[in-house]
Amino acid sequence: MRVFVTGASGHLGSAVVPELLSAGHEVVGLARSDASAAAIEKLGARAHRGDLTDLDVLRDEAAASDGVIHLAFRHDLMISGDLADAASADLNALTALADGLAGSGKPLVGTGGTAMLVMGGIVGRHGTERDIFPGGGYRIDAENFVAGLASREVRSSIVRLAPTVHSSLDRYGFIAVIIAAARRNGYAAYVGEGANRWPAVHTLDAAQLYRLALEQAPAGARLHGAADEGVPFRQIAAAIGHNLGLPVRSISPDQADDYFGFLGQFAQLDNPTSSAITRERLGWTPTHPGLIADLHEGHYFRN
Repeated sequence: MRVFVTGASGHLGSAVVPELLSAGHEVVGLARSDASAAAIEKLGARAHRGDLTDLDVLRDEAAASDGVIHLAFRHDLMISGDLADAASADLNALTALADGLAGSGKPLVGTGGTAMLVMGGIVGRHGTERDIFPGGGYRIDAENFVAGLASREVRSSIVRLAPTVHSSLDRYGFIAVIIAAARRNGYAAYVGEGANRWPAVHTLDAAQLYRLALEQAPAGARLHGAADEGVPFRQIAAAIGHNLGLPVRSISPDQADDYFGFLGQFAQLDNPTSSAITRERLGWTPTHPGLIADLHEGHYFRN
């Protein structure tokens, strides 16, 4: 396939592109800068200049391709707290990509997050791929839009990623943010008892899942990129404290925003997530280290 990939030079894209190329696909990556274009070409793919606001580029490249993987997101807006504009930019980009693919039967793989399960009201149990939220909300609108593209003859699927996509390729993800908070404050922290659970997935396992979704996922499928189904946040803090040589402390919910910054509320989510349906449906079998083992490999702490 000729596959168009947004976010191709980013953390996840830098693993998805080689995964696609190794499977024999041709890749064109969206590049918003000369540096991004150089990074994409270094991976062995072709770069096409543009960004998520270039809707004509997205539409035309989707139409010219045999499939699309959409990884890009306005994380800068999210981090600044402008969630509405970040979500709007994502939905606009997806609409343009869908317009390019409509009626073709070609695949479009979008990206969501397992945290939407909690925001959608899944509490006290593992979220599953069968959980859907017709009422909408932040990023849920985009997920529902992608799933609904089956009615426009697009073989669409959505990968709900765990909040921790971890590996030596990760420089700016949530784990890096939490480590930076520990360094800044002089101790590693969790909120309350730290029993809330975060799912996690290694970057290379996530990349394989995107390829499998592109090749196999049925139209309208919701898939879970969660290898670790739920790591207690207290264990994450303990691993960070151990590797930094810092004490580990509990903090109150009122202290979370000051300690974690924009992740203050997110660090308190209990988000256990099953990926059993995804594994069975696509034959996805994660093989890379889990989150705690990956933290103890040390690469997050060398700089």
